[in-house]
Amino acid sequence: MKLNERSVAHYATCDSPADHAGFLRKLVERHHHHAHHHHATSYQRRWFVLKGNLLFYFEERESREPVGLVVLEGCTVELCEAAEEFAFAIRFDDAGARAYVLVADGQAAMEAWVKALSRASFDYMRLVVRELEKQLEEACKSLAACRKS
Repeated sequence: MKLNERSVAHYATCDSPADHAGFLRKLVERHHHHAHHHHATSYQRRWFVLKGNLLFYFEERESREPVGLVVLEGCTVELCEAAEEFAFAIRFDDAGARAYVLVADGQAAMEAWVKALSRASFDYMRLVVRELEKQLEEACKSLAACRKS
């Protein structure tokens, strides 16, 4: 799904209400080129803003430009206790796509994010399905019209 970067950045910072927002710590994996292939894990604290099915993240709460964007299309949001407390992951069906591991400040915040992100992905899929159903219906109508003549 192609997104125009400029309009997306505007959307990120314009006054349309956010569906959810707050600080999360985002897992950053650094791969070290040593004989031992262990990678150090560190977290960056970022301000996250969910709008529709777009999850933006900013360096600071006051930042005007998002430093990143996750399109919540066909993703699953799940808790990942293994990482650390209050951690959850956004994973994609696509084998090559990277997962995002995020850590909330507490139980309530984590549950709210998981619910909001799951809903965003689901609502988006529902819109896609509705659009496809409409197209199918129109195709069937025109097909029926062709058969009549």
